[in-house]
Amino acid sequence: MEWTGARYADKPTVEVRIWVDAPPERVWEFVSDVELMPEMSDELQTVEWLDGATRPALGARFIGRSRHAALGEWATTSHIVECEPGRVLAWAVQDPAQPSAIWRFRLEPRDGGTELSQWMQMGPGRSGLCSAIDRMPDKEQKIVFVRMREFERSMTVTLAHIKTLAEA
Repeated sequence: MEWTGARYADKPTVEVRIWVDAPPERVWEFVSDVELMPEMSDELQTVEWLDGATRPALGARFIGRSRHAALGEWATTSHIVECEPGRVLAWAVQDPAQPSAIWRFRLEPRDGGTELSQWMQMGPGRSGLCSAIDRMPDKEQKIVFVRMREFERSMTVTLAHIKTLAEA
């Protein structure tokens, strides 16, 4: 687990990894089922494919509805920007050219199983966090740090959940 960057404009990132005792094809079943993600998250409440999509493919879109005690409730549209079955799935939140975040799963065959990583980048496009930073610019680094730690904890739970499902 590591994260980099201190200010929003730095596009800070965080990545979490776990080894799964299952082949990448099996792990992919759960990674690629974005409608399953709310079961693994305190924040993400629902996910719904848009435009008739039913699974990840380049350019496919889905809407995610989230809730956070300090940030309220919101919905975002995500765009699949990388999709290689059994290897990588990534989506850009809101505007793919200026996303408020990018999320990525990577699957690598390792030691008879799969090394699964989840990575995210905050920014460069504006997100709900920017309102808090606008109100308290002197606390930007702390706001970003706290949010990145929340993401790290959530990602750790998500990967552990995927591991449990894939190994069952």
